[in-house]
Order: sequence, then C-alpha cells, then structure tokens
Amino acid sequence: MSKPRLSTAEIWNMSVGFLGIQMGFALQNGNASRILQTFGADVHELSWFWIVAPLTGMIIQPIIGHYSDKTWTKLGRRRPFFLAGAIVACLGLLFMPNAASFTKYLPSLWVGAGMLMIMDASFNVSMEPFRALVGDKLPSDQRTAGFSVQTILIGIGAVIGSWLPYFLGEWFGVETEAAEGVVPKNVIYSFSFGALVLISSILWTIFTTKEYSPDEVKTFGEEESEHGGGFFQNLVVSLKDMPKTMKQLGWVQFFSWFGLFGMWVFTTPAIATHIYGLENNDTSSPAFQEAGNWVGIIFGVYNGVSALYAFLLPAIARKLGRKKTHMVSLVLGGLGLISMYFFTTPNALLISMVGVGFAWASILAMPYAILAGSIPARKMGIYMGIFNLFITIPQITNAIFGGPIIHYLFGDRAIYALVLSGVCFFIAAAATALVDDVDEVVVK
Repeated sequence: MSKPRLSTAEIWNMSVGFLGIQMGFALQNGNASRILQTFGADVHELSWFWIVAPLTGMIIQPIIGHYSDKTWTKLGRRRPFFLAGAIVACLGLLFMPNAASFTKYLPSLWVGAGMLMIMDASFNVSMEPFRALVGDKLPSDQRTAGFSVQTILIGIGAVIGSWLPYFLGEWFGVETEAAEGVVPKNVIYSFSFGALVLISSILWTIFTTKEYSPDEVKTFGEEESEHGGGFFQNLVVSLKDMPKTMKQLGWVQFFSWFGLFGMWVFTTPAIATHIYGLENNDTSSPAFQEAGNWVGIIFGVYNGVSALYAFLLPAIARKLGRKKTHMVSLVLGGLGLISMYFFTTPNALLISMVGVGFAWASILAMPYAILAGSIPARKMGIYMGIFNLFITIPQITNAIFGGPIIHYLFGDRAIYALVLSGVCFFIAAAATALVDDVDEVVVK
C-alpha cells in the first residue's frame, strides 16, 4: 500500500511552522552582523562570531534526526521537536537585541554572540524534523510540491522578517537610531514580533497535522526505524551506507552554502562602504543604520522572489528536470551577487536580489527533493540531519577563512566577499550536472 496523496491544504498546514522559523532566521541574517558590530565587533571578526551558528547546527541536526526517527509520543514523531525548538528560539529572539541590558553581568558582545548560538541551535532543532516530515507524509510524486510549499512559506516569513525593522521606522515612527553600543528600538521590536509569530506558526502545524503511527508506516511497506543501537552507532552506519546521490549533492551544497554564508555575513558592511560610502566603520552613524535597514529590504526582496518562484518550481522541474532547474537557478543567483559590485546606488541592488531569489528558492527545494528519493524512509530523519553537515561545514569553513580573506586579500573591502559568493554559485551549478537523480520524471 502506497502513501495516500495529501490535499493542498494538508500540505500547507504541515509546513506553516516554517513561516515563523524563517521569519526569525531572516531577522537573524539581516541584523546579527549589525547588532554584533554595534556591540563592538570589527568587520573582519564577524565571521568568527557567526561560526557558532553552523557549528551548533552541525552537532544538533544529526542528533535530532536520529532521535526523531526513534521517537513515538502522543504528539507524534517530529512534532515534539518542533515545539521544543520554537520555545528556545523565542527566548533567543527576545534577548539578543537586548544584550546591552546585561552588561553588568557579561560584556554585551558575549551575550549577543551567545544568543546567536542559542537561536541558531533552536532553529535547527525545529527545522530538521520539518524536512523529514515531508518525506514521512508525502508520496514521491508530491515531494517536490511539498518542499516547494516550504520554500514559499520560508519566502513569506523571510520577507516579513527582513522588512520589519525598516517599516517600523519608516511607517510607524519607531526610533531607528540609538546611543553607541545600543540596538535601535525598531530592531528590538522586530525581534519581539518575530518571536510571537514563530511560536504561533509552530503551534498551527502541531494542531493541524497528524503524523502516521508505527502501524500505519508498516502498511506503506516502510518499517519504522530500528530501536537497536545508539546515536553514534547509527551515525557511523548511516555515513558508511550513504547513498551515492547524497554524496554528489554534498559538493553542490558545499559551494551553495559557502556563498550564502558570505552573503549573509558581509552584505551589511559591504553595502555600508561600497554604496553608502562609510569609511570609518562608525556603527552609531545614521549612514550605517540606514545601510543596515536597506540590507533588510533587499534581503526581503530576494526572499519575496523566492516565494513567487517556488510556486513555479514544480512545473519547471517536471518540464526541465530537477537538476537543470537547479543549475539555471544557481547561475542566475551567481550573476545577481556579482552584479552588486558594479552597482552604485541602493535601488539598483534590488535587481541583484532577483537573481539571488531564484537561487535561494531552488536551494531550499531541489536538493531535498532529489535527496528524499534516494534514502530509506525509515532513516529519513538521520539522513536529513547528516545532509545538514553539507550545509554547516561550508559555513564553518567560510567563518574560519572568510575574515582573513577579507582582511588580507581584499583589504577589508567586504564587497569582494559577495563577488566570491557569486563565483561559488557557479561552481555549485557545475557540480549539479554530476548528480544522479534516481527517481526523477521529466515531461517530454
């Protein structure tokens, strides 16, 4: 007996939580560098602070995948992890921009970096089971649609999260400037609202989505995960038996996420210096805050484009195939990032972000759709967790070497980090051509 096809509403309900996760993730990506610089971090040190995010993800996601494969509770297999991650992520969102309030106990920079680690760890706790849930619930022919719906919701949440600080300041008159070492109120309020949306959207998925019981899983011809062996034994065996397709996707993911990490970390200082002409790295200046707010806007644009493009991805993939769709999308993203070097006005950067949006949508959907058809259903969680290593390792690599590259090779000119990210997208597109998609069906 095969898995039943789900209705459109059911597919959307099971992924609504991604709306809140990505809203929080967008607030982190668009504002963490600005917050850390406000607390005293130098531009070439930023990647060192950001290393805590992928490092915690690398450790946590395989563990969460292993235990979610083996967990059966009244809430189900994946849903307990959604809820636990959401609660902790909310605390991180509330405390990170308010780190200056804790200076009597610890330096605000330490508190801010610690909250960045807590946020990213908890986002990972929630995110990995959402990926596995698509593999759990959907038959093969609906998986591309399932991951595309997640991408749409990710895009919507990210647009709101990216634009919120700007609109709170411009439309509602919330203060956008603050004393040296203090985060502006428009950013603080944005993080608080993000926490509210995150917990609400996770609860929506928990209450509207039913997971298949162990007996139902058996009727689909899929044995539930074996309960023998601990995490490390399961990890070693899974790594040894890793499907060929998954190994090939590893190179695609490495260069994709090396490029993304560079974009997230260095866009704010790159735009502040290359577009707004900031020379003395004065993080309390109006120009720096204006640049930070505009980065939120352009990040919202690429996320908005990704949400719209995700509606088209299933149809494009059916026609061209998932590999070609991903290759074209990555090339467009690379062109978008490199074009930022040649533009000299803030509005022109909106054009760059269109290409980035195409790549982002595909990165969030196509590799997972290809992967899900190549791994055993009973180990969906652990393999999705291991697959996250191909996301976190390149980010850690960039975190270690990105700062020295900017400092010694590029003379602290962060704009060149964005050019390098674009080149990485081109390499990822070339690597995609070598991937075997074992269950792809292309419409002729």
